Amino acid sequence: MSLSRIAPAIVIAALVSACAGAPRAADAPPPADAVVAAPADPAAEPVTAPEAVAASLPAGAADAEGASPVAPDAPMRTSAEDDFAAIYGEEPYDPIADPTLPEGVQAPRAYDPWEKYNRRVHAFNDVVDRAIARPLARAYVQVVPRPVRLGVTNFFDNLRAPVTLVNQLLQGRPRDAAQTLGRFTVNTTLGVAGIFDPASDLKMKRRSEDFGQTLGVWGWRNSRYLELPFFGPRTVRDGLGLVGDAPLSVTRQVDDDTTRYALQGLQLVDTRAQLLSLDNLREGAVDDYALVRDSWMQRRNYQIFGDRRSLGDDDDLPDYLQDEESNPTVPVDAMPIPDIGTPPPAS
Repeated sequence: MSLSRIAPAIVIAALVSACAGAPRAADAPPPADAVVAAPADPAAEPVTAPEAVAASLPAGAADAEGASPVAPDAPMRTSAEDDFAAIYGEEPYDPIADPTLPEGVQAPRAYDPWEKYNRRVHAFNDVVDRAIARPLARAYVQVVPRPVRLGVTNFFDNLRAPVTLVNQLLQGRPRDAAQTLGRFTVNTTLGVAGIFDPASDLKMKRRSEDFGQTLGVWGWRNSRYLELPFFGPRTVRDGLGLVGDAPLSVTRQVDDDTTRYALQGLQLVDTRAQLLSLDNLREGAVDDYALVRDSWMQRRNYQIFGDRRSLGDDDDLPDYLQDEESNPTVPVDAMPIPDIGTPPPAS
């Protein structure tokens, strides 16, 4: 037999014997510094996956690698969560609980120490409204055409002009009082007793002031909420304001009782008809009393303190919001033209 035929057989035999004689990984002796684990005890409790991972790590390996130690029964965190914790801290960022952020803006709460009494009066007024006022207002809207209703609203708004004028004078606003007088004169004459409103077409502003607002401008700013039978939401300040405005009411000066009661009744029905659009909002309210109270108080505070000019605080407003007297504008034709010299002749 030639050597070329015997050589491959010898090589194959050597490889087979080498593989058969090589020790397996399980049979390989452990390193000298390795700790051999004791055989598992069948009576011992099963070890969870995190505990097994922690037990397989040498002591101090977690701290050396910078990873947080694994707590018992804790889910394994991903690498993305570890990166997040390394950058922003162990707890995820919660903007709601961030102490560095400012507190949320909260509307001022109504001063209502007589809430129990007011709620009883509110319940009474609600019964009267559902039984009498609301049905009359709905019938009024269905029967009376809109142009006629608009004329009735204009008529009663015009009758309030004397009350507004006197209170503007008491608040130290003579210019506004002069505008109110001019508006009253135009609507009473050209507007046929105020049924029409030509003053608005002439850009004459409509304002409404009462003695309650005057007391607020004078310094009575924080007044406790008070709901009156039949009159509805008020404050103690505005209740006294009703007494102060009573002598200036035009309808109260009518001598004939039948005419006076008819005018006052028509005014109440017209006012209630203007509030019909708010009924759907009230029907869906969780607390109708709180809704009416807070809405009325916010509107009332705006009427008293929203107009900064009535308090003489024009200096706190931006230039573009101040009136023409405190921020006069220079007409274009009065602006100086700079001298740029004689232009060169055209070539």
